[in-house]
Amino acid sequence: MHRRTLVSLAIAAVAAGSFAVMPAAASSGSNTRSISASGTASFSDVALDGAALGSPEIATGVVDTNGAGTAGAPSVPVNRSKSAGKEQRGSSSGESAKDETNASLLVSFDGLRHYQQRYANAGNQFSVEPPDQGLCVGNGFVFETVNDVLAVYDQTGAPKTVPTALNSFYGYVPAINRATGVRGPFVTDPSCLYDSATQRWFHVTLTLEVNPANGHFLGPNHLDIAVSKTADPTQGWVVYSVPVQDDGTQGTPDHHCSLKADGTGHGACIGDYPHIGADANGFYVTTNEYSLFGPEYKAAQVYAFSKQALAANAASVLVTQIDTTNMVRNKQAGFTVWPATAANGAFNTEADGTEFFMSSNAADEVNPLLNRTSRDLVVWALTNTASLNSGSPDVELTNTVLKVGRYSVPAPSNQKSGSTPLLDCINDTTIGCWQALFTKEPAHNEVMAHLDSNDTRMQQVVYANGTLYGALDTALTIGGKSQAGIEWFAAQPSVTGGKVHAHVSKQGYLGLADTNLNYPAIAVNSQGAGAISFTLVGTNDYPSAAYVPFNGESGPGAIHYAAHGAGPDDGFTGYVAYVGDPPRPRWGDYGAAVVDGSNIWMASEYIGQTCTFQQWLTMGPKFGSCGGARSALANWDTRITALAIGGD
Repeated sequence: MHRRTLVSLAIAAVAAGSFAVMPAAASSGSNTRSISASGTASFSDVALDGAALGSPEIATGVVDTNGAGTAGAPSVPVNRSKSAGKEQRGSSSGESAKDETNASLLVSFDGLRHYQQRYANAGNQFSVEPPDQGLCVGNGFVFETVNDVLAVYDQTGAPKTVPTALNSFYGYVPAINRATGVRGPFVTDPSCLYDSATQRWFHVTLTLEVNPANGHFLGPNHLDIAVSKTADPTQGWVVYSVPVQDDGTQGTPDHHCSLKADGTGHGACIGDYPHIGADANGFYVTTNEYSLFGPEYKAAQVYAFSKQALAANAASVLVTQIDTTNMVRNKQAGFTVWPATAANGAFNTEADGTEFFMSSNAADEVNPLLNRTSRDLVVWALTNTASLNSGSPDVELTNTVLKVGRYSVPAPSNQKSGSTPLLDCINDTTIGCWQALFTKEPAHNEVMAHLDSNDTRMQQVVYANGTLYGALDTALTIGGKSQAGIEWFAAQPSVTGGKVHAHVSKQGYLGLADTNLNYPAIAVNSQGAGAISFTLVGTNDYPSAAYVPFNGESGPGAIHYAAHGAGPDDGFTGYVAYVGDPPRPRWGDYGAAVVDGSNIWMASEYIGQTCTFQQWLTMGPKFGSCGGARSALANWDTRITALAIGGD
């Protein structure tokens, strides 16, 4: 276990006077509807297989372009960000080092990698970036889910299932049938949760319906929620499908999303970037709602379910939807309103059950006049969650805005130079390597990519012993240089009269000279001890899986590597020939960290292999696979790590 000196600037608690004026609350009202169990889910026994390359190799146009398409066109983006690539200079921070926790490494092993993603389901998959890594742990199992594959391990890292495509798990036809070209639904943004109170596993994805002939989006899109039948995730699951196009069809409200890039017409919305949490009574999914075919952002949506009904695999369940339009200071929508998970099931019981959320607001989606920087931390509470177990849910969502240290959208992250065989193939003018990848000759002028550093949206949130913890990506200035870092928060919320109040008890920055820290995920047990995991990459580092031990009183310790990166990212989203100019080299879009008893489990994206251009050309089992370590078009890996923390 190797350590790195880090920047960790703790900020004193903000005084109680930092509370903002409370906006009007949003209640469930008539926004409750019933959904029925729509099928079952299960792991596959199909081995990795398939030809080295297919045509098409990527789902053309569904990679993030920050633009908008037209109805039925393949250029509609998912995982949207209006702030991506529009960085601002960050807060200045100085160097400090400390290592005051007793965390010890238990196990660290490689999770799913791009090769497994591409060749799952007998190779009837597209090449996909980024992995969007989810992790849940409990009852002796470790469950990992990424775009577009999932797997279960025991707690030593031994596989309990084969890597299973998300389309296969949910019973859909393959993402693409390589024999016929028929397209299946586009499944993305996976996450999962193990709920120790009910001893059930929950898995969520966003699924978009497509034209099976060409993959063009049709409009309807839904949250697929799979709930295990037992405490063993390798056994059966029941699936519920929640339409989220919000155009007035299939029981959805009509949020008047536009149909065209000019903002006109009437079309479907999209429930982008879903994330999940739970309290004693409810299971929660939040989304960022955009127009699917047009340019506009609408607002974060909150979906609340009875956790007991889902855990019982009921034939039908109620879902209550709350729209956060104009809920922040009565004029601003919520953005990435991330629901909390509770450390080892220690839920808040105030106001007949309360679920907390956190969000930020520097992104252009909700704050375009502030140039992608803010000092606002938004704390939310959904109260009366016990009513979710009744036939007439009556929950209420409120928020308060706290002042914190400034955060700003970071620049893309540079990475250490190394072997990039995909780049070399695109640029090759001697042997015609490009002909294996393209029908039209590219410009041969690609350069090594800088990785996407996210856009200050809130990342994972956890509630532990009366404190709400969260973290996000931000620009930091260290030694006169701007780079990507992390800001973390500890806020103590309470509910009075059904409304949320809070104050910031601790906050600070994490950063390292000439280094970028991306996509933080925080997990803290009921004693306030835990860890923050992230990707570490920079001038002297390939993309690496890293973490800091964390204590709610003393803050973060020193940086530790869970796994050093072996080479640079060399994926198709970093190259103009595949995604246009400028490219957005996809990374993240999130990691994960969870509490399991006295242990903290973490999952981060990194690069775990390297090979030369010649090896990429010649090493089996498939062209461009470098001995099965990558595919021709991408080389991301994931790392799963457990720490013994103590205290629970």
